[in-house]
Amino acid sequence: MMSLAALSTAAAAAPPTLPAATPAQRAKIHQTAKAFESQLISQMLQPIFDGLQTDGEFDGGQAEGTYRSFMVDAFGKQMSQSGGLGVAPSIEREMLKMQGLSEAPTP
Repeated sequence: MMSLAALSTAAAAAPPTLPAATPAQRAKIHQTAKAFESQLISQMLQPIFDGLQTDGEFDGGQAEGTYRSFMVDAFGKQMSQSGGLGVAPSIEREMLKMQGLSEAPTP
């Protein structure tokens, strides 16, 4: 029988190996991380457009104000697809850890 000290030393020396994420799990996590980054970018862009007036001669009027959130979301999605802020990989790693999966792809 191992002593408590020997058991804790053995546990610290060899951390448990986590199961590798399947390609389907990795794809879903990647998609979710990119969607999060897209939403983050949209939220960061929103204040830029909040103070704009839509009642000028060449402005879009009420329709512009109504559909502005869709435009900002589209900007966020496009910016995320074009490289974004670079937070998606970090989010992916944390999501894998939270689900008890390793980052290593399955062989």
